[in-house]
Amino acid sequence: MEVEVVVEAEVRPTEDAEKVRRAINNIFEGEVRVEGNMARLECRNLTCLTRFHLKLRQQRILDTARSVLKKSTYGGYIEFMLNKQAAYTGKVSFVTDPSESPMGPIQVLIRHPYPGEVIDWLAPRTSHGKPVWEREMPSS
Repeated sequence: MEVEVVVEAEVRPTEDAEKVRRAINNIFEGEVRVEGNMARLECRNLTCLTRFHLKLRQQRILDTARSVLKKSTYGGYIEFMLNKQAAYTGKVSFVTDPSESPMGPIQVLIRHPYPGEVIDWLAPRTSHGKPVWEREMPSS
């Protein structure tokens, strides 16, 4: 199974495509392409998640992130949503119901043969708010 990360968000008629692109790039690294009404970032390894990895630590939301990511794992992939408006300000805010995000969420799909290793890298277990361990980025 190959590694793939897909991040996409709808560009609503009332939105500026450049602002949607910036919202995605505030959280993820890579080239965001806008085609029609969709902004999309794709990569074939986990390096585009390094900014997301850092933001989880800066915002001190590792426990929340770990819980959401574990609940969002299905076989060989992890699928979750982020609030687009929060991402535009550089903040990670998970969305559990798309109706919670009036401008539509940012959808994230991570395919990896070992999703548990990806979760351990992104959001390790913590003790008193500090990571119990830090893992290297899983190989692609």
